[in-house]
Amino acid sequence: MSNGFLEKLHEATKEKAIPEKTGKALRSFYESYQKTLGSHSIDIKDYEPLFVTFLELVKKNFLSPFTFEPYHEAIRTPFDYYRFGVDFVKPLVEMHSSNVKGTDHLQEILRHLTSKENVIFLANHQTEADPQAMSILLEKYDAPLAEDLIFVAGERVTTDPLAVPFSMGRNLLCIYSKRYIDHPPEQKHNKQLHNKRTMELMSELLSSGGKCIYVAPSGGRDRQNKQGIVEVAPFDPQSVEMFYLMAKKSSHPTHFYPLALATYDLLPPPETVQIKLGEERITQRGAIHLAFGPKIDMEHFPGHETKDKHLRRQLRADYIWSQVKKDYDQLIH
Repeated sequence: MSNGFLEKLHEATKEKAIPEKTGKALRSFYESYQKTLGSHSIDIKDYEPLFVTFLELVKKNFLSPFTFEPYHEAIRTPFDYYRFGVDFVKPLVEMHSSNVKGTDHLQEILRHLTSKENVIFLANHQTEADPQAMSILLEKYDAPLAEDLIFVAGERVTTDPLAVPFSMGRNLLCIYSKRYIDHPPEQKHNKQLHNKRTMELMSELLSSGGKCIYVAPSGGRDRQNKQGIVEVAPFDPQSVEMFYLMAKKSSHPTHFYPLALATYDLLPPPETVQIKLGEERITQRGAIHLAFGPKIDMEHFPGHETKDKHLRRQLRADYIWSQVKKDYDQLIH
């Protein structure tokens, strides 16, 4: 039986339009997606055009690699990369059992944004598809927020061939995370300069007002522990402090909110952190959840009276993490 995507993938690999390694990763991704939908009595043929488009986008990027600026704005025309990403992930989401909690806090957040004030989400991070998952749930409540959200993004989502087409559809502040900034060592200085430029641009965005930014202070995705339980990764106090300092410089008020995501099952990350690109994508279908917590008082938290600034930063990061963890636990139980 003819299979459009796999035939086109075979041709692309044979003609060296994409590397063999990428071809294998795409085939594995497709087969996992097909198996996932099939197990829920959904015919992959209805969604095969998405994979054909995906292949064309990957081929296009190998032919002419896309360069992400420190601040990348979502590309919506002539091809709508944002909508492509949302449409690609949506079949994996069981909408009837997915939900958003803390909608009263969400409404408060929307009022801040309407008043040209800024909001920064300090959140956990679980899958490559978190931006798309968030949009799928948020479009129901506020489509502009779903589309306008700015994500602080690490190097991997702007360099991995399978991630690039999805990243092109998002607003991104592109940084090199602490986890990868020393690899390779000779690029460390340039990466630090890039991060400095990204922070300058973020300061400009906040000063223009009405911006909503998502950042995961953990610097990476949540993973399972030895007991197979997904743990919310700890927050880095330096990361939290940096965003707080940037916010205080803004000419517009900037509010911080905890945000918990439960999206792990859609596209679980590799069991261990990988330096090299090319991780295998294993999809599953299920419910996803968001929880918006109450506004964070960045100056007053348990232990804020301490004179040791390093300890105070650690206590603040731990406190914010505990708020996200509490909301996350309620989402999965």
